[in-house]
Amino acid sequence: MNVHLVDGTYELFRYHFALPSHLTEDGREVAAARGVAGTLLQLLEEGATHVGAAFDHVIESFRNDLYDGYKDGSGVEPALLSQFNLVEDLCTAIGVKVFSMVEYEADDALGAASRVAAADDRVEQVLICTPDKDLGQCVGGKVVQLDRRKGVVSGVDGVREKFGVDPESIPDFLGLVGDTADGFPGLPGWGAKSAGAVLARYGHLEDIPPDSHDWDITVRGASKLALTLKHNFADAVLFRRIATIEYDAPTVADVDELGGGARARTWRRWWRRPTHRAWPAGPSASPSPASAEVRRPRRRRRGRRRPGRPWPGWAPPGAARWAAWGRRAATAHP
Repeated sequence: MNVHLVDGTYELFRYHFALPSHLTEDGREVAAARGVAGTLLQLLEEGATHVGAAFDHVIESFRNDLYDGYKDGSGVEPALLSQFNLVEDLCTAIGVKVFSMVEYEADDALGAASRVAAADDRVEQVLICTPDKDLGQCVGGKVVQLDRRKGVVSGVDGVREKFGVDPESIPDFLGLVGDTADGFPGLPGWGAKSAGAVLARYGHLEDIPPDSHDWDITVRGASKLALTLKHNFADAVLFRRIATIEYDAPTVADVDELGGGARARTWRRWWRRPTHRAWPAGPSASPSPASAEVRRPRRRRRGRRRPGRPWPGWAPPGAARWAAWGRRAATAHP
């Protein structure tokens, strides 16, 4: 079996900025939540059987106690923050296991769950579905990183090609170059190219010689870089700590918890029906012919079809189908 672990926070942010606003009758913004639910339904439709989604239920984490400048959610729009509870309920309703993080972060949950899944002999591959560079440190063995938007799967060679270092050096890499998305700056003068070259040779911060004359590689501005690292070594170690995945985050004890059971199978059957029309009443309800408003497709008319007008009862394939579902689901969901 394959296990898919989805960065729900990333998906929620992505759809918030990618989709136009959609308000329910009571004025509630739901566009991003419906986008995430739609892409997870598409993942199930494509055959995924064991799926988990991680969310930052609270933006702050223990990392805010380590560094004052760490991301705290202060710039996040209220319309986006208000959809976290909704999207977690939607994911649970469709049979996706939700990792709702409070003290830890979604990235920690993905890393922890990937280790649990990789340790199971029944699992052939674990796909961490996010382009986030932090998760590159989890890649290895059965674990790969999947950018669903680009359709790119990255293993150890992919991480090495992208960053110039092995997966285990990713925290050190981020300790030097920083991560503006997470709110820590890295060290002055250290860029991706110089950090990649130095860490490809030495692996970790502690193994980098403090004097550039002892470096056996050629790096532009080596003396200045070495001096910066020497004077700011404590900061680099702190930033590495912040960028390191916590594998003891609470997720699942067994990969079977990601199976979704009968509910996921029911959703996939319902999702494939060309006549599905409405979202079930309530976030915990499972779809059924009795709870969904079903309309029989009318008989196909004879003659020439007008350009751009599909036959009555025709169901759009793939992405067009779940996009149409999203518009109906957001309106029907309370």
